[in-house]
Amino acid sequence: MNEYKVRKYQPRQGAIISPDVPASKSILNRALILAALANGKVTIACGAYADDTRSLLSCLSALGVQTRKTEDGIIVYGCGGKFPNRTAYIDVQSAGTAARFLTVALAFVGGEYTLTSSQQMQKRPMDVLSVLESAGVHIDYFGERGHFPFRMRSDGLTAEELTVDTDLSTQYASGILLAAACTRSVTLRLTGSRTHGSYIEMTLRLIRAFGADWTRTGDRISVTPAVQPPLRFEVENDLSGACYFYALSLLFSARVLIKRIHKDTAQGDFKFLHLLEEKGVKITDTPNGILADGSGVGTFDGWDADLRDFSDQALTLAALAPFAQTPTRIRGVGHIRNQECDRINAIIENLNALGVPAETDGDDIVIRPAPVRGGRVKTYDDHRVAMAFTLIGLKTGTIVIENPQCCKKTFENYFEIISKLTDPMKR
Repeated sequence: MNEYKVRKYQPRQGAIISPDVPASKSILNRALILAALANGKVTIACGAYADDTRSLLSCLSALGVQTRKTEDGIIVYGCGGKFPNRTAYIDVQSAGTAARFLTVALAFVGGEYTLTSSQQMQKRPMDVLSVLESAGVHIDYFGERGHFPFRMRSDGLTAEELTVDTDLSTQYASGILLAAACTRSVTLRLTGSRTHGSYIEMTLRLIRAFGADWTRTGDRISVTPAVQPPLRFEVENDLSGACYFYALSLLFSARVLIKRIHKDTAQGDFKFLHLLEEKGVKITDTPNGILADGSGVGTFDGWDADLRDFSDQALTLAALAPFAQTPTRIRGVGHIRNQECDRINAIIENLNALGVPAETDGDDIVIRPAPVRGGRVKTYDDHRVAMAFTLIGLKTGTIVIENPQCCKKTFENYFEIISKLTDPMKR
């Protein structure tokens, strides 16, 4: 389908919204890299997953890694710190984690590889390539320097210390930590404002779960490779995708329960739930998952919030902002200009088109509440734009989402769930 007309949601009194969300892509794709380079077989229990993970699995297959899909996840047969195929053609498609994690891993293990991607990914700078080049990796670019596609030749990284600017992307730092955990000891020096970012902390938790160790002194993290990976690793559900539904607790004074997510989560987007708590939503960790109860909330004021460490939710907060009583300021999200699209521009352009005043103030986004008029939402082929602006449609019933199939990247049945939610006969 080329467009999706969002129907107005009419909540049922006392009902609990409890959709099935996919596995956390951020955790799952990190676990796949670790398992692929580990010694021995690892079973990853993850339930459903989406296109980004399929892309990574395809890349691992091209490198000679054997995997097998099971009823509840994936079995990975680890290769002991080296990929079987020392030359390969790798297509990461639009998967950012595959693009960054695999590129770094290939530099660590060595070999000659040709890497390509979707046109969307080719527009996104790969700043980690300059770090790898300075460490002795030879890269030939087929187009713009620092972008896909390119050919990479590496004899295996020998540098004892690497430096990454976290303001560009914490995924580069995570890629180095993941590769080091399965190959050789490395010290990573972090610069920028996100040196303790949630995704780096997630990576550190995972590499320890896979048997590696690390120490942190100031802005330096020293990694000692894994001795023995786990036989089985459980992946929790995706909190990034769950937040679109948790937002309904505030928007509709509803109760929302997402299974297989708990307060001890490694996912940084849990901080979005704190923003809901500020407005009166009660967040409870139940045996089944986290319950957000907004049944006692009526109107709510806007936010002045720094989303630097959970910036995927900038779009979600922007979708709630038109319905607040006061303006909202979203801080610390300048880096989202270089994601699947320029997400700041996507927020400003789409809100303005819907009659909601929104503007930038440096790297901040300022949104003033206003009545939303009907219109079409340009997704720019960005799954998070599509999913977030659907919230406005659920509230108003006047929104059409263009190119909804872009959600297959991380949440392929998102609009099926939305359709069931808004159809009284299917609830």
